[in-house]
Amino acid sequence: MPAATKNIYKKLIKLTFSAMLILCLTACSFSGPFGAENGAEKLSKTDFVLDTVSTVTLYGAGDEALLERCFQLCREYELIFSRTDSRSELYALNHSGGMAVSDELLELITLARDYAELSHGAFDFTLGAVSEMYGFSSDSPRAPSDAELAAAMEHTGWEKVSIDGNIVTLIDPGAVLDLGAIAKGYIADRVAELLLENGVDSAIINLGGNVLCLGSRPDGEDFTVGLQYPFEDVSRTIANIRVRDMSVVTSGVYQRCFEQDGVFYHHILDPVTGRPCENGLLAVSVVSPRSADCDALSTVCFVLGLEDGLELVDSLEDVYAVFITEDYGLHYSKGFEDALF
Repeated sequence: MPAATKNIYKKLIKLTFSAMLILCLTACSFSGPFGAENGAEKLSKTDFVLDTVSTVTLYGAGDEALLERCFQLCREYELIFSRTDSRSELYALNHSGGMAVSDELLELITLARDYAELSHGAFDFTLGAVSEMYGFSSDSPRAPSDAELAAAMEHTGWEKVSIDGNIVTLIDPGAVLDLGAIAKGYIADRVAELLLENGVDSAIINLGGNVLCLGSRPDGEDFTVGLQYPFEDVSRTIANIRVRDMSVVTSGVYQRCFEQDGVFYHHILDPVTGRPCENGLLAVSVVSPRSADCDALSTVCFVLGLEDGLELVDSLEDVYAVFITEDYGLHYSKGFEDALF
């Protein structure tokens, strides 16, 4: 990685909200809970859920009670999908080795398995024990020893998960499922459904940088989403894109990272080695109507690397991506520039 970036990442990792994506001021302002934009009433709420700072902004419809329901829905899903919360359903599954699960957990595990199969294992949701050793979100992250890593990798592999009806079984009892690479996208989609059911057709759902723009701006124009310049303050963008009824999700090396003995470690792990991917990429941003797809594909494409990642995105309908390489070059999938600039 560029030497200059190593000197500034420590400051960035301390930010509570080090999201890869920010909404430009032309899209909305989060200066207060009430306001107006082009004559449309705006209502916004920010809270700490899903282990990150999240904001939901409504335009022209909805009320404070609906906003609170959005955040309550996030908390309910967190108690299903969290790997670390001992009260969660996923935690119970990981510690039981197999059980009947809720429709929501079944749906998300099935979707995760679909992406694992599509990517030939580049998306591996059984890396929970490996990522836990690194402790990227803890106060004292560390790189595991070769022996520790080898022992944990023995229990990974998405094929070790069996689904029979609503019974999910860990064929390897030592496997630990981690849905962190897809859960926020899935939850953003559910929040959008809640808003639509309650008459809101213009909104921004920002779950810690997983951004879903519902409809368009009150004036009928597209929302503008800024892609953060890697390793810089969140206010500095490397590109601005236009979206409506689209989600934008980024996987970047600086979102959760640390340095140990002069070596830089980030949270996007290679399912083959269990170590952070080293493929010349700094970030991948994916744009598509469904946020769960963006969430999963941003990780998949990062792990696959520039060439294979672009090939995959180009094979999918209504999916766009931009890859940022270590030289800060921008590499777009087919149709990206025509559709989003």
